[in-house]
Amino acid sequence: MIVATWIAFCASRSLARGLLLTLEQLHLLRFWDRATAAGTMGNSCVCREDSDLEDGSAHRGQLRRVDHAAAEPPESRSSRPRDPVRPPRRGRGPHEPRRKKQNVDGLVLDTLAVIRTLVDNDQEPPYSMITLHEMAETDDGWLEVVQSLIRVIPLDDPLGPAVITLLLDECPLPTKDALQKLSDMLSLSAAVARQDAAIPAKHRNTTAVLGCLAEKLAGPASISLLSPGTLEYLLESLSSEAHPTVMLFALIALEKFSQTSENKLTVSTSCISDRLAVLESWASHSDYLKRQVGFCSQWSLDNLFLKEGRQFTYEKVNLSNINAMLNSNDVSEYLKISPSGLEARCDASSFESVRCTFCVDSGVWYYEVTVITSGVMQIGWATRDSKFLNHEGYGIGDDEFSCAYDGCRQLIWYNARSKPHSHPCWKEGDAIGFLLDLSKKQMIFYLNGHQLPPEKQVFSSTTSGFFAAASFMSYQQCEFNFGATPFRHPPPVKFSTFNDFASLASDEKIILPRHRRLALLKQVSIRDNCCTLCCDQMADTELRPCGHGGMCMECALQLETCPLCRQDIQSRVRLISHVS
Repeated sequence: MIVATWIAFCASRSLARGLLLTLEQLHLLRFWDRATAAGTMGNSCVCREDSDLEDGSAHRGQLRRVDHAAAEPPESRSSRPRDPVRPPRRGRGPHEPRRKKQNVDGLVLDTLAVIRTLVDNDQEPPYSMITLHEMAETDDGWLEVVQSLIRVIPLDDPLGPAVITLLLDECPLPTKDALQKLSDMLSLSAAVARQDAAIPAKHRNTTAVLGCLAEKLAGPASISLLSPGTLEYLLESLSSEAHPTVMLFALIALEKFSQTSENKLTVSTSCISDRLAVLESWASHSDYLKRQVGFCSQWSLDNLFLKEGRQFTYEKVNLSNINAMLNSNDVSEYLKISPSGLEARCDASSFESVRCTFCVDSGVWYYEVTVITSGVMQIGWATRDSKFLNHEGYGIGDDEFSCAYDGCRQLIWYNARSKPHSHPCWKEGDAIGFLLDLSKKQMIFYLNGHQLPPEKQVFSSTTSGFFAAASFMSYQQCEFNFGATPFRHPPPVKFSTFNDFASLASDEKIILPRHRRLALLKQVSIRDNCCTLCCDQMADTELRPCGHGGMCMECALQLETCPLCRQDIQSRVRLISHVS
């Protein structure tokens, strides 16, 4: 399809040069030029403009065509954020006519098809996505888009729910009338959940839409959307007769509704904990879809829907042989980490990241990851200097201090640039191997024992202080093995494992539920003049040119824009008067 479009474009351009086209034909030629640019983008994911760019400043948050032969200078690449989750929302200019309305289902499917072939942010998002966003500017158009998402996203596409989140998250917030019309159209109830049990795609998409709206909305709007019928529908979708993927997204929707305290009370009093207590036994299931349901059920019981008399998972998990794990203190805010410290999942619309607890400076090291979901994840190696900016879309492989393997889009990531690799797309159950040879200054990635050529780019910026690390798009999950259990595909070279050389105190192994962590934080005494970011060092630094302060120099050096006004930081000044 892409090749045919390109040939048509080239032929049209040659004909235009040979013939004196009319003004109308030239206008059509320019349209095809734009359409072809969107249709021939290389491997990519999608990103959102920074909020401070919508006033006419440079478009850093747009999608870009992958051109590996004509790469940009590293300094320009490293200063531009790349968000694999959100595209920029581009409205019409003051003199730009509204695009001709097309078949909504076709536009949704076109967006789903192109989403795995978009990587970055130099060009506009695809035409189908822009058109859908424009349609959603009216209540009727928004309702059409939502109904189409429910109707046509296929069950077997691993990026389907992420595309639902992607499109709805960038559309304008629905009005109160639009939400009421949607509730009336769906007319959800327990009976509806049972009626079309043989069509799980419809229910999976409905629950995904509800979860996305619950995450976007707050207060009265979220409360009104969780009507008694909607609650019955979501609870019935957790029954044993439902398809596992419907159960999964119904539970995620209930989690997101419960971000509003009144909804949380409503859901908690519905005996949901009894249902989840049955489902959490799936947390180690051999079926990877059921395993996701078990993981989310266990996380909800530990963090949200507490069950009286139930022991928290972290209190009973055996960690005696675990010496290295994912660092719950070095993680972006919405990532879920299992009590074992070895499994992670993202159900937020942001790009969540985490590092391991163990750092290496020399030698040869190896770890493995088991793929639980086959969507977009960037897994590899990062240093202390790597930035986790989940809302801006910075993850592993998006700066000069990290390198990552992406098995969904078949890419290697370094410094926010990608290049294709020869492995097939990863699938559930695959084992991904990560070898770091610091003596030879190279990284090698494996898929089920099959290796790629070594990667060496990152060593031009750093040569020590490496951690195992990963970033997750929405609804993605994987399990790490740092050597506590035998590797499935050990490499044919001598190597060391984190678990053999690392050590953790018993209290360092505990991953507390969020409510218990918050309770401990409330007991911590904080000095009046401490940094508002780390709450540890003295707030002795001022940002220029905006003049805002309240932070220490160590935290200020990790920022590129002021957290208060979002203005770019040109310099940081330590205030002598604050130093005792």
